[in-house]
Amino acid sequence: MRLCCSRCDLSDNLSVCLIVGLNLVPHLLNLVQSWSQMITVRELEITIGARVLMTGVNFQVSKGDKVGLVGRNGAGKTTLTRVIAGDFQQSAGTVESVGQIGYLPQDPRTGDPNETAKDRILNARGLGTLLHKLEAARDDMGSVDEKVYESAMNRYAKLEAQFEANGGYAAEAEAAAIAGNLGLKPNVLNQNLGTLSGGQRRRIELARILFSNAETMILDEPTNHLDADSIVWLRDFLKNYAGALIVISHDLDIVEETVNRVFYLDANRAVIDIYNMGWKSYLKQRETDEERRKRERATAERKASILQTQAARFGAKASKAAAAHQMARRAEKLLSGLEEIREQDKVANIRFPEPQPCGKTPLFAHNLSKNYGSLEVFTAVDLAVDRGSKVVIIGLNGAGKTTLLRILAGVELPDTGQIDPGHGLKIGYYAQEHETLDVAKTVLQNMQDAAPELVETEARKVLGSFLFTGDDVNKPAGVLSGGEKTRLALASLVVSRANVLLLDEPTNNLDPASREEILKALATFTGAIVLVSHDVGAVDALNPERVLVMPDGQEDLWNDGYRDLIVLS
Repeated sequence: MRLCCSRCDLSDNLSVCLIVGLNLVPHLLNLVQSWSQMITVRELEITIGARVLMTGVNFQVSKGDKVGLVGRNGAGKTTLTRVIAGDFQQSAGTVESVGQIGYLPQDPRTGDPNETAKDRILNARGLGTLLHKLEAARDDMGSVDEKVYESAMNRYAKLEAQFEANGGYAAEAEAAAIAGNLGLKPNVLNQNLGTLSGGQRRRIELARILFSNAETMILDEPTNHLDADSIVWLRDFLKNYAGALIVISHDLDIVEETVNRVFYLDANRAVIDIYNMGWKSYLKQRETDEERRKRERATAERKASILQTQAARFGAKASKAAAAHQMARRAEKLLSGLEEIREQDKVANIRFPEPQPCGKTPLFAHNLSKNYGSLEVFTAVDLAVDRGSKVVIIGLNGAGKTTLLRILAGVELPDTGQIDPGHGLKIGYYAQEHETLDVAKTVLQNMQDAAPELVETEARKVLGSFLFTGDDVNKPAGVLSGGEKTRLALASLVVSRANVLLLDEPTNNLDPASREEILKALATFTGAIVLVSHDVGAVDALNPERVLVMPDGQEDLWNDGYRDLIVLS
């Protein structure tokens, strides 16, 4: 590339040439930087109803940036990622993106339910459809009709060239490796999406995004439903990913080892604080920033108080009125220039009331089995849940843990066996995908559905303890973040006075403070609990007496050896 005009005589005008070239360097650097900017956000404002989630937000995410988006539940992290991905409309400002974005929402239900999981992943690069077309052309090549044969030959040659251009069989092997590392077995990949659990669907969408070669990935809680080995593999994948990444995760290992920038969404100030550093440095810098803000505010408030006192004294005299006015203005300027101190984030106050009275064994399950087509999930499972007992269901992904809870809750029917309710049984079911919530109804309406006897003032009081205040209760459940849906589902359990709680991954999507509240509530609940969880801390808080190992349905007394299995599952 020439840095000066073509008519420049280098022997006579070398100094001019160098000056022109040096003047162009900043422009070239700006050009290179603009090529690497994948996301540009300017003066962004996002509101939900009357509530302002964030305002005046500006940032850029470039190739190689790995951003950890953090903040308490309900601060707007998920909503921001939806806006960037084009799934939600901002109130003001602009969002510009370059290249393909691979977006993993918390509750992915996309894709044709009749499409196989394998095709769903491969079609991220258009390979699934091409393979089917190649197969059809190959079949037609066996035709005795010469015209059909020749047409098939031509089709096959074109399709094969297109297939190879998209990566071919090497790409197909790459997709299989990604799926395998995420715990998706071949028999699952050959099933239709509509037959799979929410956890399986989520892992398929994650595999699809990782396989897509998207220039930017936005991942909302990517470790949900992953076992320990898959989480370690994903961590390494993200560390080596060359594109732009925005990740929301309560898995601190993922955040600590992968991110090089941190965006802190402060719900109280409705702003994003940007830290261009890794996680550990961010934690130290954030603490330093808070101490600085407090010192600056204390100093400014002391000076302003002195000025205001003096202004009040001078204001009583006409001859000193101008000086008093000047002092008052200086005091106001001192206070207006201060950065706001971050308020302590509020935490949901979760307490389960005394459960409804029931008999000695409120829930019996006899000889339960479940198949999806030719896939046998489990067979001949028996379970008796005694009053106040604590049971943990464990097993690898796909072992049928969620399916068993759905059958116990009456959401799904077994292929064989039956559920026998004991005297006074009242079930409270927490579904990991929040299927118990009516997304078309408001937060308040969902609460009233859970406990029709509750008057509105009581329902609002309970919702307030779960951080749904004011106009929040009138929001449709469908616009809530994963953490907010978790809080609403738990609030519905609290008012139900259920004596048997069936809990499927209740700590998913929760910030650390809210998770601790859940664990305290589990530890003190006097009713029976049947728990499915990858969270060892949740199991420890439950202090279970028995364990049911799936898919065999083997029941045993709890011991620490089973705790190790949860770590590995």
